[in-house]
Amino acid sequence: MSAKKRRRKNAGTVSITIIVLAFLAVMAVQICKLKQKDSDYQAKEAELQQEKQDETQRSSELDDLEEYMKSSQYIEDVAKSKLGLTYKNEIIFKEKEK
Repeated sequence: MSAKKRRRKNAGTVSITIIVLAFLAVMAVQICKLKQKDSDYQAKEAELQQEKQDETQRSSELDDLEEYMKSSQYIEDVAKSKLGLTYKNEIIFKEKEK
């Protein structure tokens, strides 16, 4: 082989190697970015799961409160505490203020 052909072959090999290395570098950067995004999304998912759980619990508490407010016990408690009403035979004891 002549020196020119050898140089041309070496230049082609070097060019291909540089292109492959550049491609690998770009791919490595993209992989790192994707891993970071995945990590961010997992953190956000955990946060949203916690919010969902909190809201489900809050909804349950509101349902319980609504059920209580529909009961006769609630009406009786409000009548006693806010309006001072009592049953005919009921005696109320109050603490003496000092």
